[in-house]
Amino acid sequence: MPAFRAYGDGGCLVSAPAELSGMFCRGGAGGVVQQQQQQRKRSLVAASAVAAAAAAAEYVRASKKVRQLTQPSLDALPDECLFEVLRRLPGGRERADSACVSRRWLALLASIRASELGHATAAPPLPDLNEEFVMEEDDSSSSSPAAVERALEGKEATDIRLAAMAVVAGSRGGLERLAVRGSHPARGVTDQGLLAVARASPNLRSLTLWNVPLVTDAGLAEVAAGCPNLERLDITACPLITDKGLAAVAQGCPDLVSLTVESCSGVGNEGLRAVGRCCAKLQALSIKNCAHVRDQGISSLVCSASATLAKIRLQGLNITDASLAVIGYYGKAVTDLTLARLAAVGERGFWVMANANGLQNLRCFSVTSCPGVTDLAIVSVAKFCLSLKQLCLKKCEHVSDAGLKAFAESAKLLENLQLEECNKVTLVGVLACLVNCSQKFRALSLVKCTGVKDICAAPAQLPVCKSLRFLTIKDCPGFTDASLAVVGMICPQLEQVDLSGLGEVTDTGLLPLITSSESGLVKVDFSGCKNITDVAVSALVKAHGKSIKQVSLEGCSKITDASLFAISENCAELAELDLSSCMISDSGIASLAAAKQFQLRVLSLFGCTNVTQRSVPFLGNMGKLEGLNLQFCNMIGDHSIASLEKQLWWCDILA
Repeated sequence: MPAFRAYGDGGCLVSAPAELSGMFCRGGAGGVVQQQQQQRKRSLVAASAVAAAAAAAEYVRASKKVRQLTQPSLDALPDECLFEVLRRLPGGRERADSACVSRRWLALLASIRASELGHATAAPPLPDLNEEFVMEEDDSSSSSPAAVERALEGKEATDIRLAAMAVVAGSRGGLERLAVRGSHPARGVTDQGLLAVARASPNLRSLTLWNVPLVTDAGLAEVAAGCPNLERLDITACPLITDKGLAAVAQGCPDLVSLTVESCSGVGNEGLRAVGRCCAKLQALSIKNCAHVRDQGISSLVCSASATLAKIRLQGLNITDASLAVIGYYGKAVTDLTLARLAAVGERGFWVMANANGLQNLRCFSVTSCPGVTDLAIVSVAKFCLSLKQLCLKKCEHVSDAGLKAFAESAKLLENLQLEECNKVTLVGVLACLVNCSQKFRALSLVKCTGVKDICAAPAQLPVCKSLRFLTIKDCPGFTDASLAVVGMICPQLEQVDLSGLGEVTDTGLLPLITSSESGLVKVDFSGCKNITDVAVSALVKAHGKSIKQVSLEGCSKITDASLFAISENCAELAELDLSSCMISDSGIASLAAAKQFQLRVLSLFGCTNVTQRSVPFLGNMGKLEGLNLQFCNMIGDHSIASLEKQLWWCDILA
């Protein structure tokens, strides 16, 4: 029998045979039992984990089968059934949420006409849909839905966005005004997008389509069928729209009051004829750069709409004297007439138009780049268009001093005369016009007229035009100090003076104009007058500080802080001040900030390189500022501008 030796104090029991020595642990015989229990526990845990994993997998499989059996999808319904479900949704919120489910649901919702919707409760506020809504305030006391105005531009203009917008807006009566300017290059707006709008917005009143090349006559036909209340249509650069689409609009939208067609090569005479026949309320017509529009289309439309047509703009068309003759005879309601780049219209056309004696209500007449405009033409207009108040001539090379004088003698109600690039007109003609103008003549504008320059000798007796309030002499390089002094003596009641771009004018010419003004100057623009100095500005604000509200000194590089000191002391009513690229510094800004009862709202310091971050505290104290331009003020750091933005949080700061 083997012998055992026991070691007390927790020692090991070691049997005589060496092979048994490793079977026992410290702690006596109880350690063997504990080890066996731990091994069994680990085995049970492992078995339980395997069983649980198997049970979980089986549960997932069973759950999927249950869901498939107990929760069928609405997508399994055919379009006809799903259409009936969606049109019975109770409100706008539900329709908007449903439109987000899939493109199929969106397409079905977009195809539902407003009249096909089930009776719905009052709609909640519209969701954003990643786009901006422009809506009128909701009047809870009114039962009529609020109007919605939307504009999509550039890459945002897609059928999906248009359809989503139409669905959401449809819950509030649909869109009232829609403008699509541009189109996504790959997924641009097509007839489907217009279809969605036409179905959801029966009250659409204004539609603008600019540069939307994929829209065709079918899209316009849908709008005509679904939006009978359309009043304004503007289509520009839509090459697939033709006479057929325009005729559909004319037939479906008899309340059309304004039509603009520009750069649409498919539109010609037939479309305009249809508009004339069907749209008895047409008030405004603008046709530009449409190569297939000829005399027949213009004449037919003007004849048919003679009772209501008040505004006409014709530009870049292949029309002749015949169209102008029809306008002159049938244009009894015309108040505004604009003619531009009509190369085939001659002097006879303008003469016949005026002598037809139909333009009795014409108030504003504008002509650009028409070779038929001569002295005879404008004199005829003055004689027979007795209500004429405004004449604008641009790039009319055949108008001379003689014509201008005769025109002024005949235009008894003339208030505003604008001449731009009419290079045969000289200062002699302008003075003759001022001598013979009506007592209501208030505004004269001369822009880029190279013939307006200094004359060798002024008339012995200068005219006085006390009615003139607004004078613009802009970018006329030959106009210098001598001529400006004469103007000051002739026009003592000026309130607004624009001399921008007259680089040759100095203080010598400006001071007589300043001192001769009796009524008080309100707005002056000396932009680009690089030779005027602080002397002229100081004289200006001292003489007219109580009345002056706007001063522009952009590009006047000789203006320094001295001008700002004078402005801060004398101009209590000044609201806008432009000091762009002037030689002002922090001291001048400090004087503006310290001025008492200063009303300055807009301040431009664009390109003022001497203004540094030390001006920031002064600008921060100008608590009435609403607009501040600090662009290219390189001595003001980004940190200072950020601090200023926090201090003037209500002010629009450009930096």
